[in-house]
Amino acid sequence: MLLFVAMSDSTALTEARPPQQARGRERFERILEAAEAQLLARGASELSIPELASSLGYTRTSVYHFFPTPYAILNELTRRHLSAIEAQIEIMSQNTADKAWQDVIGEVSDLVSNYYNTHPVAGVLILGSAASTESHKALQLTVLSLGRYVDRLMRTVGVRLPSGELDAKSLTVELGTACLRLSWFLHGRITDAYRAECKRAIMAYLNQFITTENQP
Repeated sequence: MLLFVAMSDSTALTEARPPQQARGRERFERILEAAEAQLLARGASELSIPELASSLGYTRTSVYHFFPTPYAILNELTRRHLSAIEAQIEIMSQNTADKAWQDVIGEVSDLVSNYYNTHPVAGVLILGSAASTESHKALQLTVLSLGRYVDRLMRTVGVRLPSGELDAKSLTVELGTACLRLSWFLHGRITDAYRAECKRAIMAYLNQFITTENQP
C-alpha cells in the first residue's frame, strides 16, 4: 500500500485531481464510470489504469493526469458513495419529528441496505476492504457523522448516549455496518435476514440506554 512513499507524497498519490474545464470533467467522469464497471467485474484489487485507458481509447498519461494511482480512483468513488449515503439520511432526518426512534432506526437501516443493493460498487468499496488509509479515514468520518445523527435522534426521546472513552453513537453505526458487511461477504448483497439483524442489533444496543422515564 505504497509503504515506501513519504507521507506527503502518499497523500498526493491517493487523491484525485478534479479538472476545472468542462472537457476535463467529462473525461474525469467517464474514467470513473469505466472504473466502476471494472470493479464489478474483477474487484478492487484488480483495478488497472492501463486497462481503463485502453477501454476508453485514452492514453495512460491522460488517466494518470487525474488519477495518479488506482487508489486515487478507489478513494474518489468511496468518497462519493459515502457522501451520497450521508445526504440521503440527512434528507430522511427532516421528516422524523413525530416518529418513534425504533421506526426511524428501521427506516435508516432500510435506506442504507437499499443503497448498497442498488449501488453494488459501494458494497465492494465500503463493505469490502478499504481501498487505502485515506478511504478508511473517509469511512470513519462518515461513521462519526452518522453517529451524531443517532445521537440527535436519541436526544429527542431524552436519552444521552455515552461519549467519553465509549463512543456509543459511533459504535451503534459500526454494529449495524457489521451486519451488512457479513451479508455482503456471504451473499454479495444485503439480504432481508441480515437487514432485519442490522435493525435488531442497533435497537438492542440502544435500548440499554432507555429508562422508564424517557420511554415514548
